[in-house]
Amino acid sequence: MDKVELKVMGITYNPVQSGAYALLLREVNGPHRIPIVVGLPEAQSIAMRLENSIPPRPLSHDLMISMMHAYGISLEEVYIYKFSEGVFMSELKLNNGEREISLDSRTSDAIALALRTGAPIYTTADIVKKTGIYMEENTDSPIVHKKARRLDDMSVEELERRMQRYAEQEEYELAAEIQALIKKKNSSVIDNETK
Repeated sequence: MDKVELKVMGITYNPVQSGAYALLLREVNGPHRIPIVVGLPEAQSIAMRLENSIPPRPLSHDLMISMMHAYGISLEEVYIYKFSEGVFMSELKLNNGEREISLDSRTSDAIALALRTGAPIYTTADIVKKTGIYMEENTDSPIVHKKARRLDDMSVEELERRMQRYAEQEEYELAAEIQALIKKKNSSVIDNETK
């Protein structure tokens, strides 16, 4: 089976799903991008590495790399081998000079480790076909990690503009979620005015 190499483009806040971030991988020498939803701790760990930020104390992924180095274990590659029910399955290919083993890993943890070691990230052509988003321009420009404003903190007017933009882009599920938030905000304004 041919492996497709991926590179990390960046990570950004997911304004619709509270507490979730989107990690974006790009196909090397190809037009596809693969978004992966990750949690806050993993997003912070990945973003810190992308920004070359050094924490005052080691994060869990830094500690794991230190332990691997102390015992002469190298991370040869990360392999995203399966996509099932919205979840990416990955494994770490490790080598201690005498034997090579594969360990199951959450994809977000595997990528955080790959970024710290420079290990390549691979997937299958089938996963790229199933989950990849075709992008005409093949750019290497990284996405800057940024803290987006939470939807709850936006005004009704800002939410309406965002809902309109999603509707124009035919992102109807996102538009519906924002519409529900607008209704909730409007009903709380009415409740406060009647008190």
